[in-house]
Amino acid sequence: MLRGLHIRNMLLIDRLDLDFQPGLNVLTGETGAGKSILLDSLGFVLGWRGRADLVRSGADQGEVTAVFDIPDGHPVKAVLAEQDLALEDGELILRRTNTPSGRKTAFVNDRRVSGEALRSLSDKLVELHGQHDDRGLLNTRGHRALLDAFAGVNLGPIQTAWAQLRTAQTALDKARADLKLAQADEEYLRHAVNELDTLAPQSGEEATLDTQRRMMQGAERIRGDIAKAANALGGDAAEGAMTDALRWLEGAADHAEGQLEPVVAAVSRALSELADAQRGVEDCLNALDFNPLELENTEERLFAIRALARKHSVVPDALAGFADDLRERLSAIDGGADQIGSLEGVVQSAKAQYDSLAEKLSEQRRKFAARLDKAMLAELTPLKMERAVFTTEITTAEAGREGRDQVAFTVATNPGAPSGPIDKIASGGELSRFLLALKVCLTKRSEGVTLIFDEIDRGVGGATADAVGRRLAALANSAQILVVTHSPQVAAQGAHQWQVSKSVAKGETRSTVAKLDVDERTREIARMLAGDVITPEAEAAARTLLTRRS
Repeated sequence: MLRGLHIRNMLLIDRLDLDFQPGLNVLTGETGAGKSILLDSLGFVLGWRGRADLVRSGADQGEVTAVFDIPDGHPVKAVLAEQDLALEDGELILRRTNTPSGRKTAFVNDRRVSGEALRSLSDKLVELHGQHDDRGLLNTRGHRALLDAFAGVNLGPIQTAWAQLRTAQTALDKARADLKLAQADEEYLRHAVNELDTLAPQSGEEATLDTQRRMMQGAERIRGDIAKAANALGGDAAEGAMTDALRWLEGAADHAEGQLEPVVAAVSRALSELADAQRGVEDCLNALDFNPLELENTEERLFAIRALARKHSVVPDALAGFADDLRERLSAIDGGADQIGSLEGVVQSAKAQYDSLAEKLSEQRRKFAARLDKAMLAELTPLKMERAVFTTEITTAEAGREGRDQVAFTVATNPGAPSGPIDKIASGGELSRFLLALKVCLTKRSEGVTLIFDEIDRGVGGATADAVGRRLAALANSAQILVVTHSPQVAAQGAHQWQVSKSVAKGETRSTVAKLDVDERTREIARMLAGDVITPEAEAAARTLLTRRS
């Protein structure tokens, strides 16, 4: 229950403290007195999105505080637990500030919270039914949501099933498209893989072949010089002379007192180096000794590798990996049918799950549609519309994340008259009563929520307005209700009444709210009946209305 509302520096209000009571609370006043400011301020502290220019002119900051009494078992406690917020002595205090620049700060029991957290709490605390709510009633796109609210539908499972079905269908569609694209390239892929497998290029082979080719191309030119060097190094005269020299030196060394030892060692090394040089030259000659056909074969393979690399726009060393990629694409084609078959099974399973949930949801909606029609009849009777027929029609629509039902409310306001859409059949006053009846039906499924009705009684008067007031008073037996009204009949049904007024002092306009006692209520209701000039007859009528209060 909303126990208190404290407003500081918001629009035309500099300071206001309201203490609300259980039951039916009514707010009255002249048009433009500031009743909408109260609702704007309450909406602000609850985190609802609304006008941004709420701070009173000249003030540094505006602030609104709402105090709620939370009984045991109230659904807001679960939200508090999710937000890790504490509740002390059953009292919940919401506070929100605003600056002229638009900077907003929210607090719950003096702990700072986000606007989203504030809204999640307020959804469990207050419901506002405004004077334009019939737009939702007239819009058939919102009828399914209203029926679901009445039925207590949990859309989570079917929304999950729909998402899974869409994901599975998307995967299947992609696999089919990929397979179709791959099949279009299948002939090319098989030819390319066969061509690559036939050539079987290896990583690094192109560089090796290029080196071999260049060596063979230059072999004839250098081979003659190397052969001459081989003849010179391998001649018997050179080696024999050095051998003879070594033998003579070794013989003389014994009598040279060690002076020839370095010379003997040097000649010995020279003979060894000469032997190494001879072997190296011979090895080089052997390497340069090639068959011209080998050069032709080397060039042919080198050019084939380079041509294939250009054809596929890759470097020669990447041909082997490119071939592996093509084989994978062929494998995907070969296994594509199996993959699609598997994905089709997933889609069928997801569709079966969705269809089952959608059918159960349709059954639940049909069952509660009948209950809603019956409940609406019961609510319309005390609102002087006992002959009206309210029907919830359910037809099959395209499948979606909320099932495959289309819901539309139709009415017939006169006996024997055909039924039709509410906006085509009902008048303005009838719309208000249909809306009130529907809200009452929906409210029966809400626990511990304060209901606010903003001019829900517009377009009605006399006995009908009295019926609306009595229905609100009866509803207030099970819920706290705040009503902004211009109807004296509705105002008279309130258990508590506040008057909103506007005054100008020192060039500043301010709105104030005062709780009315019995005599003040009589004069206010008389004003609502007669206008600015309150006659004795109007006061007598006001007293009669108050005496007849439910």
